[in-house]
This record gives sequence, structure tokens and C-alpha cells, in this order.
Amino acid sequence: MANEEQISLFNTDAFSESLPQAEPNLELIPTDVKIPIPPGTYDSLTPIAEHCNRCHRCDLGATRTHAVVGRGNPKAPIMIIGEGPGQNEDETGLPFVGRAGQLLEKILAAVKLDTEKDVYISNIVKCRPPGNRTPTTEEAAACKPYLLEQIRLIDPKIMLLTGATAVKGLTGDKRGITKIRGTWMEWEGRLCMPILHPAYLLRNPSREQGSPKWLMWQDIQAVRDKLDEISA
Repeated sequence: MANEEQISLFNTDAFSESLPQAEPNLELIPTDVKIPIPPGTYDSLTPIAEHCNRCHRCDLGATRTHAVVGRGNPKAPIMIIGEGPGQNEDETGLPFVGRAGQLLEKILAAVKLDTEKDVYISNIVKCRPPGNRTPTTEEAAACKPYLLEQIRLIDPKIMLLTGATAVKGLTGDKRGITKIRGTWMEWEGRLCMPILHPAYLLRNPSREQGSPKWLMWQDIQAVRDKLDEISA
């Protein structure tokens, strides 16, 4: 009965018709994937982090050490969205802190982008999938409302989607990352660029023209140029 009441409380029709003045009870939101998280639920990133750390909207909550919600400037002009936490991230509660994250920091620094000032980093899912497997469609869907609220609050000028899972998880585009990387696309009125995941670059160390690292260098320079253009 209580669950039915919760579902009824968070039904969007109920908000618009029977409870136009009601504010959602934030204590209930993480308990069930059937309970939607409407846009505008959160007024800052802090309660999102609190809820993610006790969320069980999918089964990943049962095996996490820490939810990995995000790091960086909450008003950054660039938001980077990855796939999901790995072991280092699960242990620290921070995204992109392992080898791939260290490479990402170097790539950004090469075009004078500071992860504490210019960038906010998050993931499609906030909890580590066992064995670092790719998040399922259901897991991504359960976590997506948190990501959408992060995007709304941060309001970035540019979003970088690292790898095919990030592209599909946010936009639904199922094309391979090698086909669409480096191309500007629009999602919900926001400027996005799919880029190769730093972990892919670690597996392909060549710097020759046409290599993944060479392609990433072209892409990150284009991002720097676009940021300068729209910030002028």
C-alpha cells in the first residue's frame, strides 16, 4: 500500500492535476525506479549526491562502495559525461581518477582546460557495474534522471560524451563512436561532441596521424576553439 501511495505521489499526472502545489518528498525518490524524478526536483547538486549514495533504483546500489556522482566546477562551461565508475572511482567516490582519468586531465590541460574551473565530470550511471561491464539499458534509464538534473543545474555550454555508451545513454543515438566522434551534435538545445573514451586511448598508444590519440587531439582543440568562440 505504501509503495502504491509513493508511486501515486510521484506520478506526473498527480502533480499536474491533483497536487499542483505539492513539493516532492525527497526522502522517497531513490527507493523505486517506478517513482519518477521530475525536472526541477533538486535546487543544488548536494542532495543529488546524498540520494545517489542511498539509491536503489537499480541493482547496482547493492554492490557499490560509493556512488560516483561528479566532480569539478558546478557552474563549468564544459560537462564531460562518461560511462560509469571503475574500481578506483568506486573506492574514492570520484569519477575519472584512475589511469583513464589521469590521461583525460593531461588532454584537457594541453588546451588549457582546468578540471577544477572549466569542467564538471559525471557518468551515465553513478554506481560501478560489477567487473566494469557496460551498464545495461535498464541501469542507465534508472540513473538518467539524476544526470538530467545535473545537466539542468550546471547548464554547460558544451557537453563531451566519452564513448558510445555515453552517447547512447544520453541521446539514444546507437551509432559507433568512431563514426561520430569529433562531430558537433545538438541534444535538447545543447551543443554536444562525442569523443573517444580515454580508456580506449590507453589501449591504442600510437600517436601517428589517424590514430585514436591523434584524433582526440584534433577533437579537443575543436572543443577549445568552440568554447572560445561562444564565450567571446
